[in-house]
Amino acid sequence: MNKKKLLSLGLAGIMSLSALTGCSQGNKEITSSTDNGKAVEIDFWYSGGKTAVNVLGDIVEDFNSSQEKFHINTLTQADYDETYEKLQAGIAGKKAPDMALLDPDKSRNLYGKNLLADINKLIEKDSDFDKDDYVEVFYKQGLSEDGKELFAMPAYGTTQIMYYNKSAFEEAGIKAEDIKTWKDLESAAKKMTKKDGSFIGWEPMWGSGNMIDAAFSNGAKMFSEDGKTVTINSKEWVEVWDSIGNWIHKDKIMKINSGGQGWEYWYKTIDDVLQGKAGGYTGSSGDQADLDFSIVGAMEQPGWGNNPSAPTAGALQLVMLEGSTDEEKQGVYEFMKFFSNPENQGKWSMSTGYVPVRKSTQDTDDYKAYTDKNPHALVPLQQSMHASILPIDPTGGKIFDALTIAADKVEIEGISAKEALDEAQQVAQKALDSVK
Repeated sequence: MNKKKLLSLGLAGIMSLSALTGCSQGNKEITSSTDNGKAVEIDFWYSGGKTAVNVLGDIVEDFNSSQEKFHINTLTQADYDETYEKLQAGIAGKKAPDMALLDPDKSRNLYGKNLLADINKLIEKDSDFDKDDYVEVFYKQGLSEDGKELFAMPAYGTTQIMYYNKSAFEEAGIKAEDIKTWKDLESAAKKMTKKDGSFIGWEPMWGSGNMIDAAFSNGAKMFSEDGKTVTINSKEWVEVWDSIGNWIHKDKIMKINSGGQGWEYWYKTIDDVLQGKAGGYTGSSGDQADLDFSIVGAMEQPGWGNNPSAPTAGALQLVMLEGSTDEEKQGVYEFMKFFSNPENQGKWSMSTGYVPVRKSTQDTDDYKAYTDKNPHALVPLQQSMHASILPIDPTGGKIFDALTIAADKVEIEGISAKEALDEAQQVAQKALDSVK
């Protein structure tokens, strides 16, 4: 799948991943805190945008200064793919870190090769661990299929929400709280769109991500119950994608910005709303750092028909490498808990726009004070409470590639959703059959 579109599925939000120079806080020293009083050294590899890297670095420093038994050494990579590639090379060369920050599909791949430790073994010894306080959609992404092992701890989340131009809504007599379904959004977009095309009611973000979310909010599934059949051309999918295609090409109450260099299409979409050229757009929770909330407001994605809202929410995950010693694993676990405590989740969310993985974050003093003044910041967390998990593609991405191609046919070329999704299903089914 095209990298920029894959990111728009909500796996990493709007933040572009800076090409960071790898820097380490120190070389690993295999020592025992109990034998010689020195801290156990923990190596941690991760990536992210500039702000995210800086905030994560601050939290690492806080952890190191909060106790003397463990010390985290960090090494930044250019992006999540590079982290994964170097991690595999490190494992092969027996120079792997003890902990890494990864996408769910990469974590699951390593787990399938028995390279990640079962975090549940440490949780079982920890009476203070509160599993029920983790947002379910994020926590479940790190569980084995039988639910018995936890191979990854959620670090933070991301989801696609809706941002609207307050003045445009007010002038058209539209209230955000009244938009409960996509039909409601269609009506709002019609009211706001100007016939000469100078103002468009709504701008979905280019790519299959928004369209997948809307389909899931119509009860659509990617696979049959037994996992053997790709179902991306079912009536639930076709109804949603056909409607979006018609809104763009036939009714002209919506439009997309496509193409350009890198993230150009994304920022052009944001600018259309901020500059009063569109009523709103669907984008990442991570966009909040780039938006002026005196101009825009935020709301959850709506349901479709009688179906409840169920867009996807993705987790970025902390993993523990199996090759580490028991002491190192304990140190990794202590940092996982530290990073995901409600206070640090609040600090992370306020700084980066990503979604907290702990429900009680919203009750911490600093975060509550922040969200009281900035209610838009709570919308991604509230949506994540009822979000769907984007299924893992067992073909290594070929099913999502097929959906990306189909989305372009519908959004850009104006081809019927049935034709585009039927073709995508055939390609995806062939790919699935080859790996089953």
